[in-house]
Amino acid sequence: MSESTTTVENRSEIVFLTDAQDCNPNGNPLGENRPRIDPQTDQGIVTDVRLKRYLRDQLIDDGHTVFVRKTEDNTSTSRAQLALNALGDIESEEELDAIENVRDQFLDRAVDVRYFGATLSFNADEEDLEEAVRETFDEGNYTGPVQFSPARSLNAVQMNEESNTLTSVIATGTDQDVGGFGLDDHRIKYGLFPFHGVVNENGAADTHLSAADVERLDTLCWRALKNQTISRSKVGQEPRLYLRAEFSTDGYHVGDLHNGLRIDESASEPDRQLRDVTDVTVEVTPLVDRLESVKDRLEAVHVLGDEFLDISCDGESHSAADIGGVLEERGIPVHEIDVYDEFEATLPTEE
Repeated sequence: MSESTTTVENRSEIVFLTDAQDCNPNGNPLGENRPRIDPQTDQGIVTDVRLKRYLRDQLIDDGHTVFVRKTEDNTSTSRAQLALNALGDIESEEELDAIENVRDQFLDRAVDVRYFGATLSFNADEEDLEEAVRETFDEGNYTGPVQFSPARSLNAVQMNEESNTLTSVIATGTDQDVGGFGLDDHRIKYGLFPFHGVVNENGAADTHLSAADVERLDTLCWRALKNQTISRSKVGQEPRLYLRAEFSTDGYHVGDLHNGLRIDESASEPDRQLRDVTDVTVEVTPLVDRLESVKDRLEAVHVLGDEFLDISCDGESHSAADIGGVLEERGIPVHEIDVYDEFEATLPTEE
């Protein structure tokens, strides 16, 4: 991984394909926390907010400082206090005044703000220190140069009615009588979710996003889905294919690369019968064709695929782990990501 801390210069476009089996990948709190499903197409939906939450949680576990985070006791914390925490647990106005450039230090430390931006409209507080923070950040909000769109599943998903209502039997007293209570347990049977992302170099200067930050995404997305989907309703999600097209032409990206993925119906079970990754093959020919058509504008395509997902290209079947070779056959410059060899270089250094 590059050690460069200079602001990123190249635009990137990301395709990140995940799947979900017998779980609730993104509940809707306004709809009894049921999985989000388009009522017209039956496509499952996972929001960009849900993905960013996984990424932030992984950044925290990796030892990075983030601005947007949950408190340990789930109590609310003012944005001013979160900003102070990101700056390094500032406890007095004197410590705040001693910082040469508060805004620069905030961006240097708060890696999630460098990626996704932040809202810095603080509430009115009585604390003098928090008032000083508000005055320091009076220049407005940060717009994040890294943005993801919500993911709509490639297939029409089905609710798993077999586990819709569970009964948990528990001891209710000293005589060990038992009682039960119902649990609403809304899950989908199986869905494939392609996220689309863009890293915009024009916004990178505002948040100090560096080339090293962008390279971190190549291992962060994969590890976040592996490590952060640990709650009972979220277990069952896996990363299946990651691709970051890094462009060398200023201000250029293809757009909608994720629309180059579709289910290969000739090699897959029908939507209603999809239950796990072995039931499906993803057609990548349109995606590969689009990348080949712009290969002269590409610095490199950074790729990673899961060996358990089958893909097809030009009528030939491959493992998604071989996506790099498929691209190289078309003359596309490729960097094959090795997550567990490369991620340690993305960890924070001791200050």
